[in-house]
Amino acid sequence: MQRLCPLLPLVAIGGLASLPFAFAADTTRFWQGVFIQIFILAIYALSYDLLMGYTGMISFGHALFFGAGGYTAAILLRQAEPPSMLIVIAAVIVVGATIGAAVGALSLRVSGVYFSMITLALAEIAFILFKADDPKLKPITGGEIGLQGIVVPTAIDATTYRLRFYFLTLACMVGLYYAARRLINSPTGRVFVAIRENEPRATALGYNTLHFKLLATAISSTIAALAGMLMVLYEKSASFEMLSVNLTIQALLMTIIGGIGTLIGPMLGAATIRLLDHGLKGEFMQALLPAWLRPDLVFGIVYVVLVLFFPAGLMGAIRKLRGKTSRSSVERLRQAMKPKAES
Repeated sequence: MQRLCPLLPLVAIGGLASLPFAFAADTTRFWQGVFIQIFILAIYALSYDLLMGYTGMISFGHALFFGAGGYTAAILLRQAEPPSMLIVIAAVIVVGATIGAAVGALSLRVSGVYFSMITLALAEIAFILFKADDPKLKPITGGEIGLQGIVVPTAIDATTYRLRFYFLTLACMVGLYYAARRLINSPTGRVFVAIRENEPRATALGYNTLHFKLLATAISSTIAALAGMLMVLYEKSASFEMLSVNLTIQALLMTIIGGIGTLIGPMLGAATIRLLDHGLKGEFMQALLPAWLRPDLVFGIVYVVLVLFFPAGLMGAIRKLRGKTSRSSVERLRQAMKPKAES
């Protein structure tokens, strides 16, 4: 089984690439849309795991980065003469990295729950500003209505070329996953893990941990911004809800369910949450469940069961079947929330 493991990602990619052709003709577009959303959420969860799972920093304002990328793309594409997609992508990367570095510079002087609270406050400020119907801000942010009528380049228009956009998001997810894995396996990634495990010791070894945490935040925010851009390209709109704390909590849930510090685990968590949400809100389950048993309540019960029986997440369960040990997601979460000792 150990020999087959390196081939599993390739098998999974091949399966996802052939998936659109496995559905009935009348449901193909619908399921393509579901999996497009899964791929985008998987990228978003991957960005969160880089920050929390490998550097040990829990952000309660991660939606700020997702929304920043989405709004940057939306504002540029709503121009009378929208720029090329290469310029839009470059702008999203610059904005994502800049905001991530700025948030890191403001919040990384503290750690643990204090860092989490500062990121939450910054994200809430952005949420309030983008939701406000202030006459000066509304032409830029769209206020409560958001930015509608975004013109997407015809070649990647999900309405006209759904299958093409499916493969685009799949390629982005796979490419960013392998880039993140390459980063984690590099000397820089090992410093990230050293900071997570014992920051004072990493400092004693001569590493400027603040610089590495700033780098981790900037990289994580950039990937989240790219996910936000893809969501805007798919939905052709940008809403203040992209900046809400609910979206950050969703990233946290995807990471815990899938397995903290595994990269692939949070991506599985994204698929689990999206498919579970679709199943619970589907007509079959709505007819099966009593009226008082709301989908959100069922999801809460499922989440509790998953945490109790799979404390290391889905990837932890898979590793256990392979005979490998894995620290529980709850244990990693508790460690990340604990303030680091000052060196």
